[in-house]
Amino acid sequence: MLTQKQSKLLSFLIKRIEEVGVSPSYEEICIELSLKSKSGIHRIVKSLEERGYVERLENKARAIAPKKYTNGQPYISNVINLTNKFLDKKNSLMKEPAPFNTDQIPLLGKIAAGTPIEAISNYDKFIEVPSSYISSKDCFALNVEGNSMIDEGIYDGDTVIINKETDIKNGDIIVALIDKEEATLKKFRKKGDSIALEPANKNYKTQIYGPDRITIQGKLSVLIRKY
Repeated sequence: MLTQKQSKLLSFLIKRIEEVGVSPSYEEICIELSLKSKSGIHRIVKSLEERGYVERLENKARAIAPKKYTNGQPYISNVINLTNKFLDKKNSLMKEPAPFNTDQIPLLGKIAAGTPIEAISNYDKFIEVPSSYISSKDCFALNVEGNSMIDEGIYDGDTVIINKETDIKNGDIIVALIDKEEATLKKFRKKGDSIALEPANKNYKTQIYGPDRITIQGKLSVLIRKY
């Protein structure tokens, strides 16, 4: 478990990278954590690095990159910032995005990250995303509604790209259709004949279902965030 200072620094690091595309300076971290000395920041960063939560990039300014969320889950690095087209998290400076190929994929409506909502609707809209973020042509996008996945860095208002995959492993974030009526975005966990749909928010409970009640629609591939 992280200390309060470690958790606060890591959360601030992830937030700043996803907002502007670069990690904060040590001066900015000092202000955020109300510390007077950079040496304290160095100690916290070193401890996070030793525990595998961050890495320091060689020969880079502002060179701290997150590897895990505060809950220990791997950091989702493929976040697209629509304001700036995309984020290259290893760039040391904000740059004008280079030209890149794009594809259009269907936007199927809303997906609940909370209480399941009505099943995914038929699509009549498309969104354009960089081709490099699509691992399969058989994919679709959904707008996230709810906050049950915030500890995985998925927030209300985000858009997720889902690949229609059947190779699902425990811990994967999936779109599950419950009783062919309600769709939800949750972590997948299977034990025996039972399927658990796990939230990433302590305020929500894990739901257990029989295999005949769950249809897996696909696995999370990319997270898109609007600023």
